[in-house]
Amino acid sequence: MTHCQIRTESETTMKLFSKLIAICLLLVAPLWASASSIGQLKGFSSTARSASGTFTQTLIRSGHATKTSSGSFVFSRPGKFIWKYHSPYVQTLQSDGVSLYIYDKDLNQVTIKRLGAALGSSPAAILFGSNNLERNFKLRDLGPNDGCEWVEAVPRLRDTQFSRINIGMQNGMPRAMELYDAMGNKTVVNFTGFKKNPPVNAGAFRFAIPKGADVFRR
Repeated sequence: MTHCQIRTESETTMKLFSKLIAICLLLVAPLWASASSIGQLKGFSSTARSASGTFTQTLIRSGHATKTSSGSFVFSRPGKFIWKYHSPYVQTLQSDGVSLYIYDKDLNQVTIKRLGAALGSSPAAILFGSNNLERNFKLRDLGPNDGCEWVEAVPRLRDTQFSRINIGMQNGMPRAMELYDAMGNKTVVNFTGFKKNPPVNAGAFRFAIPKGADVFRR
């Protein structure tokens, strides 16, 4: 047997081995795909100690956009966040980790709730809560769409405002959320300028009640 023959047989063996690897990859690829979106969400939940960015929020009724607002957010796990609407009206949802403050600037009105009851299985729990997502949600992979890997999160508690929440993940970061309520409406939230683990001052989450504001506790 010549050296050339040995090399030819070796190349043939390598080609067969490569084909075998390719077939194996095709067989396991669906398993990777099904875990990728949920894996990204869990990874973000466990590694994002803080985040900041801007958002646009649109309410869709009967297939038509009826209301659009925009604003900014910053959070620090667990449960500390500022979610502020800048347009078309100014409203702030802020938590110090214990209480949730909802401030309407035009009405000069503050509503205070216990965070535990308010967060629960809400969409905010996905972004701002603890990293134990599956305790509050049933997660299901929805596959890729519009450049994102999508996860469906169904609240385990039935007395929540939203029946299901879809989260679009891209490169390990949330890029969009779709919130479906019991009336068939959908709220779409798109994130921009999303920064993971920026330095955050813990004191920034302490809410100061504006002078003369009406305060309601629930």
